[in-house]
Amino acid sequence: MGKPTGFLEYDRHVNPSQSPAQRVKHWNEFHPPLDLAQRQKQAARCMDCGVPFCQSGIALGGGFTGCPLHNMAPEWNDLIYHGNFEEAYKRLRKTNNFPEFTGRVCPALCEAACTCGLHGDPVTVRENELFVVEKAYEAGIVKPQPPTVRTGKRVAIVGSGPAGLAAADQLNRRGHTVTVFERADRVGGLLMYGIPNMKLEKSVIDRRIRIMQDEGVAFKTGADVGRDVPAGGLTSVFDAVILCCGAKNPRDLKVPGREAKGVHFAVDYLTAATRSLLDPGRKSGEISAKDKRVVVVGGGDTGNDCVGTAIRQGCAGVTQLEMMPRPPEKRADSNPWPEWPRVEKTDYGQQEAIALFGHDPRLYQRTVKEIVADENGAVSQIVTVSLTPRQENGRTVMVPVEGSEERLPCELLLIAAGFVGAESYIAESFGVETDARGSIAAPVGYRTSDPKIFAAGDARRGQSLVVHAIAEGRGAAMEVDKFLMGYTNLI
Repeated sequence: MGKPTGFLEYDRHVNPSQSPAQRVKHWNEFHPPLDLAQRQKQAARCMDCGVPFCQSGIALGGGFTGCPLHNMAPEWNDLIYHGNFEEAYKRLRKTNNFPEFTGRVCPALCEAACTCGLHGDPVTVRENELFVVEKAYEAGIVKPQPPTVRTGKRVAIVGSGPAGLAAADQLNRRGHTVTVFERADRVGGLLMYGIPNMKLEKSVIDRRIRIMQDEGVAFKTGADVGRDVPAGGLTSVFDAVILCCGAKNPRDLKVPGREAKGVHFAVDYLTAATRSLLDPGRKSGEISAKDKRVVVVGGGDTGNDCVGTAIRQGCAGVTQLEMMPRPPEKRADSNPWPEWPRVEKTDYGQQEAIALFGHDPRLYQRTVKEIVADENGAVSQIVTVSLTPRQENGRTVMVPVEGSEERLPCELLLIAAGFVGAESYIAESFGVETDARGSIAAPVGYRTSDPKIFAAGDARRGQSLVVHAIAEGRGAAMEVDKFLMGYTNLI
């Protein structure tokens, strides 16, 4: 422990944030870092406690707590405090392939389990992590390190999201020859097109991809495996295949009027917004909220991203519908530390809506009952209905309240209600089994029903977090390495 009394002497301070009025005028990240002295004080708050729950990565209380990658946060917090930034990066890189991604978009499961959070404020683990990796880039420490020996084994990875990239990085380090197939025009999967630029600038992804290419990883974009690229072509050429194609079947609204124009899935909307930013002047597939009254169905991170995106596009107003009751402001007695805190979080998009429109955009315990179209077939209103919790067969379900219908004006309706599994054509093209949730079945050792084909990330576990996807990619890489070599030295 660098400073035994650090947690007593220093208060938690996070990176500052541009005001909502400033940041909604651009699409860039808006959290400038703390200065070096302040960051080292934040690292000094880490207690190096005897049981560091921050790196536990365990299921607890119906949720997940601690880092799924088992990041050695106490070690690199100590190194930050002592100014040994190169060694801090080396310790961080042992467990996390892409701290520049998780340092920006992870909800910080580590901080929820931090011992300092038991009776106070947790350590700023995520921001410390981001500091370490950006300091390493700045100092030229992050550079290509291609393997000195190649094994002669070839691995195909379908999908270039965080799971696919992590698997590719690990297997390439081992000396296998890796090719990543991505159906989109750019590498990154949902990192590229599912997360808005103000949360993760796309230059951050491109920077890492260039390093991976220089290390020997091959990327093929515009390659839709199972359609344009036959699955059999991969299994005949490559020694192993990993399916990291995500859980991209969006949950739909099955209500009257669903066919109206102006109703879109959140992932399509966010993809279109990022494409228009990366390719100025592009009109094909454009979806804009400009001057429209927007309703977002879904209260999670993706719904919040839709709110922030709509505001930057110049919407006339935005409402976010959440089926579940409003969470408490503080942990309930039934939700003790170190469980993930099930409390209300007002995220950046909601903060911006409050600042611009004067009220919280969220309506709790409410959903869409009907979509009303105008004479041109475009959505003009939605009919909402209140929901109330009821116990059925030992679980809580939300049921409509009779007579609670209300109409809301709406010219753009965005469905951010989550996903229900991988797209079926991937599994069908490879002839592998799926489970009851629509995910690719790979319950043991990331292996599918075909011993040569593996699955990882959202395609295997269902919709989840970037940090879980990276952990899945690393786990699958270990199993593939064992399959190819009879043993593995990957961790």
